[in-house]
Amino acid sequence: MMTSYAPMQAAPHFYLGLILFAVGALIGCFVFLGTLVIAKDDRTYEGSIPLVTFGALTACIIAIFTIACGAIILVPTFLWSIGYINHIDAAMYRVIWWGLGHSSQQINVAAHVSVWYLIVGVLFNARPMSEKVSRAAFLLYILFLQLASAHHILVDPGLSSEWKVFNTSYAMYLAVLASMIHGLTVPGSMEVAQRAKGLTKGMFEWLRKAPWGNPVFSGFFLSLIIFGFIGGITGVVMGTEQINIIIHNTIYVPAHFHATVAVGTTLTFMALTYLLIPVLFRRALFLPWVAKWQPYVFSAGMTLMILFMLGAGTLGVSRRHWDMDFTGAMLAFEYPGTAYTMMAVAGIGGVLGVLGGAMYLVVTVGSLLFGKKLDESAGLFQGFGVPLAASAYNVTQPERLPMAPRLAVEEHGSAGFEAPGTFALAMALLVCFVVYYFINWDYLASVWPLS
Repeated sequence: MMTSYAPMQAAPHFYLGLILFAVGALIGCFVFLGTLVIAKDDRTYEGSIPLVTFGALTACIIAIFTIACGAIILVPTFLWSIGYINHIDAAMYRVIWWGLGHSSQQINVAAHVSVWYLIVGVLFNARPMSEKVSRAAFLLYILFLQLASAHHILVDPGLSSEWKVFNTSYAMYLAVLASMIHGLTVPGSMEVAQRAKGLTKGMFEWLRKAPWGNPVFSGFFLSLIIFGFIGGITGVVMGTEQINIIIHNTIYVPAHFHATVAVGTTLTFMALTYLLIPVLFRRALFLPWVAKWQPYVFSAGMTLMILFMLGAGTLGVSRRHWDMDFTGAMLAFEYPGTAYTMMAVAGIGGVLGVLGGAMYLVVTVGSLLFGKKLDESAGLFQGFGVPLAASAYNVTQPERLPMAPRLAVEEHGSAGFEAPGTFALAMALLVCFVVYYFINWDYLASVWPLS
């Protein structure tokens, strides 16, 4: 899919499969939007839709934009593949295609950030430090996050410098601002809730005494740290037009999206699965000790793989090539020995990550098949979607979900600095970013000398 650029032509069923998938995803979006309309008509909540739902709505809106980009370019390309159109402009194909390709990742980002808010709310009874600011951050996602697609085409000569500068400066800054807001308010709301329970000793007692043995929490928090510190920082570096030239189309690029999607999104939804299996399927987790260690094994393996892929990419190792030795090529290139070492260590990390993924499958599938029943009607078929007995469902619900009372921290001039530990973590992120950012400028200077 990632190399299906015009003028290279794939078989018609390749494009048709993508189009049918997009139609199915669009139907899912319409079902979600229809559900929101019904919930509003039934007056199931007061005020605006809940924040988690608002985040899911953000993901839905980005999904519709993404599918529209796919339709705009894939339908003509399908007609081209069957002979009804004789030409597809290669430059325009890449621009619109990446509106589909990269924006698909932004659906994941908006969705897993919403899950972060859900998990801290369920586990800690935490509320956002400022719900208005969190909603504004989701709005920034809708307006600017998709423009991150530009980093895939910064070396394309058909695009103007003005367009590239706008996308890699003003637009990117606002998208990054949104992620920084979420990255601050999610752990910040957790810290406020923990301190309200008396965990106020030192700067990090609230974090030290968090439920690290609960895979729901450990999976969520590890995904937040890896997504922010590795995925976020490398994303800004890749989105800088000048620096992009030294890492474009290297193994650095998949290292970045493994940090954002393979860890940020995937580990978040793994954590959500551990939360939902007992709730939806009424089964206890199978092999809970495996579930306890799974987020750590998975995140350790993926982090090892990501870091060494980033290093290899900085040394120029190409992506989308099966043999970094270029065996038998007329124009061969030999990377330094360090690059081979880094790729080998990345492979070890990948194996460890696969082991963590296998642990997840054992726990989840085992829970559906062999987990202790929390309800007598939770049989084999119920683990695969068949409804439980009617008595298992609590059909009594409040006529309307009331708005929660406003937190003191949301008031201007309130009780002071509410989350010093989170602020310290944010400063650590800033220092890491500044140091790494200027290291990459130094790398650029070494390959692009100016006198």
